[in-house]
Amino acid sequence: MERVAVFLHADDPISQSGVVSQLRMCPELRVLDAAEQEQAAVLLVVADSIDPLVVTLLRRLRRRSMTARLVLVVSRMEDSGLATAVECGVVGLVRRAEATSTRLTQVITAAARGEGTLPPDLLGRLLDQVGRLQRQVLDPRGISFSGLAAREIDVLKLVAEGRDTREIAEQLAYSERTVKNVLHDITSRLQLRNRSHAVAYALREGLI
Repeated sequence: MERVAVFLHADDPISQSGVVSQLRMCPELRVLDAAEQEQAAVLLVVADSIDPLVVTLLRRLRRRSMTARLVLVVSRMEDSGLATAVECGVVGLVRRAEATSTRLTQVITAAARGEGTLPPDLLGRLLDQVGRLQRQVLDPRGISFSGLAAREIDVLKLVAEGRDTREIAEQLAYSERTVKNVLHDITSRLQLRNRSHAVAYALREGLI
């Protein structure tokens, strides 16, 4: 079995040497040194908490390697930090007290396969946050997590059926100007070229 190439960033030298020693005993992993960092399939970050310095590090790692997966080991995790970690591209999270070599290997190899891993209670907290975001922020604005409002999806469905602006306006009881504005908003916000591109995007994303 091919070993997963992993590179470690820790916030102190003791953690760095301790975790590296731990990972080197795992036959499923290949621990890289600094000169080999670009070969990493997984970037492992060990920190006390998600503070501004750690957030900056995660974002820098994400920019430098768009293909490597991020796994985070932390001592403390607040709800705000959990959401921030996800925003930074973290796909695996382990509490420091639970970071045995076996657990780290499981999470790192899962990340390399494109799978996400969270402790069950943190997954529940993350889902609660997502639900609150939808109810308190997106729903009042008529927006879903797809980035499209319900009426935008309705318009694109009719465009996909070959309807012109007048026909869409009649069916949805909008003015033609409203239909044009809806299409303009979609293409501008999502940086799409035209209505055909918008339909292609919606089909590709499974929105219509």
